[in-house]
Amino acid sequence: MKTVATAMLIIAAIIFLIARGFEEDGATWIGFVRATAEAAMVGALADWFAVTALFKHPLGLPIPHTAIVPKRKNEIGEGLGEFVQSNFLTAEVVAEKLEDVELSRGVGKWLREPENARSMVGEVAVVVSAVSEVLSDDEDVRLMVDSLVRDRLSKIPVAPIVGRVIDAGMDGDHHHEMYNAVLSGAANFLDENRETFRRRLVNESPWWVPEPVDDRVFEKIYGAVMTFLREVDSNPEHHVKRDIDERSRELADRLRTDERMIEQGEKLKQELLDHPEFQAWTKDLWSSLQRGFGDATREADSDVRRRIEEAIVALAHRLVDDEDLQGKVDAWIQSIIVYLAEAGGNEIGGLIANTVEGWDPQDTADRIELQVGRDLQFIRINGTLVGGLAGFLIHTASHFIF
Repeated sequence: MKTVATAMLIIAAIIFLIARGFEEDGATWIGFVRATAEAAMVGALADWFAVTALFKHPLGLPIPHTAIVPKRKNEIGEGLGEFVQSNFLTAEVVAEKLEDVELSRGVGKWLREPENARSMVGEVAVVVSAVSEVLSDDEDVRLMVDSLVRDRLSKIPVAPIVGRVIDAGMDGDHHHEMYNAVLSGAANFLDENRETFRRRLVNESPWWVPEPVDDRVFEKIYGAVMTFLREVDSNPEHHVKRDIDERSRELADRLRTDERMIEQGEKLKQELLDHPEFQAWTKDLWSSLQRGFGDATREADSDVRRRIEEAIVALAHRLVDDEDLQGKVDAWIQSIIVYLAEAGGNEIGGLIANTVEGWDPQDTADRIELQVGRDLQFIRINGTLVGGLAGFLIHTASHFIF
């Protein structure tokens, strides 16, 4: 475009010279040509000076108020930053633009396609694997996990929790199942070890007691015990069960309210936390979690990735079909983006200004000229054409007047 604009100036100069040479001896119309070409040259030169003065000194001469862009580079950067901040990063502008954009619905339509959901899971897996690899051997992370676990457990009173667990189990009648399991287990144990107990009775019985007597005694004792266990097992209202229930309730109440029981529970908890095995477990907890989750996410057909993919697709269908959910998600996203725009507006404006300030002045001028230079060369072209038209009109008017 510079070549085109310059060529038009040269053509106007050539026409002027030719017309000027034939003007005195030629026809009247030669004067119109000369005046038009002369005015076109003036317009072209004036606009060339104006365009060039924006980016450099014309002909290298330090004329005042030229090379404006290099000289005012920092002010231009600050103005650009303020312009972006004021016109693009305000709450009103961002909220207005987001109101017409169905972000959640669009995301839902994209994610409900299984291949897109699978691609997203794959990208997440890459990030998770990278992070886990970076932190896999980090002793500070393991110590932090150990500290978090220990601090969290140290603040939880054990005895009251155990008391509430006992109450919850009894309120749901789960303790009856435990009673029955214990009684059935005891009966099975006695039945499986019947001969062992029989031999033990023989060994403990005095030598002078006849063996038939020992057998009869054993059968009586064994039968009585088994009858008792079956009786307790089959009767939900057996006095033994009621007695255990009452004592369990009393224990649960004491665990919640008795300061001595609470203190004893805390003492036992602290002994557990200070035990070397527990400390070794907490320090290895992060490594175990990291290895397990990292391996699961890296495997393309792992159950973890499949479940994550299914959850994403299910959520995507809800985002497309559930208007209430869409409204909530859109409002949530809008509030976050508006907050980030307001909170980060100054930083972004400052970033633009600082970036431009760090540029070389001439490099800045070249960058700007590269972006807008084509249109600026049209100014030169238009100046040539408008100047020529103005010269023609002025010459025409003067010819008829004088």
